[in-house]
Amino acid sequence: MQVCATKAEFRRFLDDTRAAGHTVGLVPTMGALHAGHRSLMDAASAQCDVVALTIFVNPLQFAPTEDLSKYPRPIARDLELAEAAGVGVVFTPTVEEMYPVPTATTVHLDGLTAPMEGAARPTHFDGVTTVVTKLFNIAGPCRAYFGEKDFQQFSIVRRMAADLDQPIEVVPCPIIREADGLAMSSRNIYLSPDDRAAAGVLHRSLRAAGELISQGERRASVVAAQLAADICAEPRAALEYAEVVDPLTLEPCDQLDAGTDVRLIIAARFATTRLLDNLGVQVP
Repeated sequence: MQVCATKAEFRRFLDDTRAAGHTVGLVPTMGALHAGHRSLMDAASAQCDVVALTIFVNPLQFAPTEDLSKYPRPIARDLELAEAAGVGVVFTPTVEEMYPVPTATTVHLDGLTAPMEGAARPTHFDGVTTVVTKLFNIAGPCRAYFGEKDFQQFSIVRRMAADLDQPIEVVPCPIIREADGLAMSSRNIYLSPDDRAAAGVLHRSLRAAGELISQGERRASVVAAQLAADICAEPRAALEYAEVVDPLTLEPCDQLDAGTDVRLIIAARFATTRLLDNLGVQVP
């Protein structure tokens, strides 16, 4: 496995890979790898000749009130996991390598970035789209694999790549869950034992809301209200939002028409740890 610390090294490696007739699967991460990340690497390995993993904790997507310094950075363990997964090359740039001068250019999407996470973290998605554009530009033509746990982020990256004609195929990968249904996340390590036990309410509530739709409820407002009520019934959970949205536009649904797909999306805080989850449902 090749480890590249500079943009030039990483770009040259992938250019040589394509020149040799091989396809590239890109897996952008902020490190602290877990089984969810492994599923992205496995998907890339199954569809591409060479897997390119990036590990970079991007300061642009952290607000001043968010503690960037506390984000986990177990780089030695991450490299071991990447090699075990058959990754061909890992890009591990410093902040100075990615942003040698203060950033004067940012990438912004209207619409998709406004609700939910965009309302809760107003500067977050501009940081995401800017760094992902930089990574796409450095990596060159490839497939890029993103987990659906951060469904809004996936939707934004997919739309950005299409709008800007980036030579990237953005590939969604399903959520990987713990035994009790909790979506795997690097944030889960911050949960106390009591909060970890309580956090299972998120997936249970999503499944119950999906069942409500399956049983014939067609009013999105009723589904969203039930979803919120189930989460709020857990004393350790502080709900931030519970939405029923169109999976392409992320706009709130009204009536749930038969045969359409909807996405149930939630965010809740357990003490100081903020967790996201979602569930795709096809209306019968």
